[in-house]
Amino acid sequence: MSFHVYVTRRIAEPGMKRLEQAGVSLEVNPEDRALARAELLAKVRGCDGVLCQLTDAIDEEVLDAAPQVRVFANYAVGYNNIDVAACRRRGIVVTHTPGVLTDATAEMAWALLFAAARRVAESDRFVRAGCWTGWGPMQFLGTELAGATLGVVGAGRIGTAFALKSRGFGMRVLYADREASEPLERELGARRVALGALLRESDFLSLHVPLTPETRHLIGRAELEAMKPTAILVNTSRGPVIDEAALVTALREGRIGGAGLDVYENEPELMPGLTELPNAVLCPHTGSATVAARSRMAELAATDLIRVLRGEEPLHPVP
Repeated sequence: MSFHVYVTRRIAEPGMKRLEQAGVSLEVNPEDRALARAELLAKVRGCDGVLCQLTDAIDEEVLDAAPQVRVFANYAVGYNNIDVAACRRRGIVVTHTPGVLTDATAEMAWALLFAAARRVAESDRFVRAGCWTGWGPMQFLGTELAGATLGVVGAGRIGTAFALKSRGFGMRVLYADREASEPLERELGARRVALGALLRESDFLSLHVPLTPETRHLIGRAELEAMKPTAILVNTSRGPVIDEAALVTALREGRIGGAGLDVYENEPELMPGLTELPNAVLCPHTGSATVAARSRMAELAATDLIRVLRGEEPLHPVP
C-alpha cells in the first residue's frame, strides 16, 4: 500500500531523498513560501502523513480536513504550532527534531550577543552609509564580555550548550530553571537562582525556554524594568516569550542596553518601532540555519514520518 505524504515546504535534500526512497506518494509545495491557510486545508486532504513547518498552524480545523492522517512530522524542535492534545485524542502521532539543532541555535545566540554587545550591525550600517570619516576614540563603544555576568533562562539542551560555550570568557554564570543543572554547576561553577535575581544581576541575559502558557510574556514590562540599564537581552527561543511592545519601549527609553532577537511575537510581522531602534539586532528566525543542522533536521523529520506510516515507533515523538 502506498501512503500519500505532503511536505508543506521543501526541506534539505537528505530529508527529501529519504522520502523519495521510501516509495510513498509524495507531494511537495513547489514554492519556497509558507502556505496560505486555504492551501494548507486543501493539501492535507487525503494525506496519510504531513511533514510540516513551524509556520503551519495544525489545529482542529486542519485535523478535520485530514481525517486519515496518521502523523505530523514537525520540522522544528518546538511544536507550539501544533495542537498536540487534539492530535492525541485522534490517535495522531506528532514528532519533532530535538538535539540536532542545539549547537547551531546556541551559536546564533552568541552571534546575537556579540553583535549587540559590540554594536556590530549599527557600525556596519554606519560604514555602508558612507558616514565613517576615520577612527575616533568614542565611536561605537560597546560592552566587554570578560568578567561579566551571564544569565541563562532555561537550562535544557540549547540553554546548556549556550552556557557551556561561555568558557574562555571568564564570565560568572547564573541560570534559572525548575531543576538544577549538574553540567552547568560542574563545568562552570554556575549558580541556580530565581528569575528575579537573574534579571537584577545579569549583564547579558539569554532566553532558552519553550513556549508554554507559563512562559508566554515571561519577560514583560516589570521584568525589563528589573534588568540593568546596560543589560543586553537575547532571544532565540520563541517570540512570545517576550512582550514585544514592552521591549520596544524599554529599548527606546534606554531601560536596557540592547537586544538581539531571532524570533518575534507575531512572525513575520514585527512590533511597530522595532526596526527603527539602533540598539536592536534583528535576524529572520535563522537560529538553526546551518547546512549541517537543517540537513539533520530534515533526516529526522522524514525518518520519523516513514517509521510511523510503517507501523513503527518514532524516534522523536513529542513528549
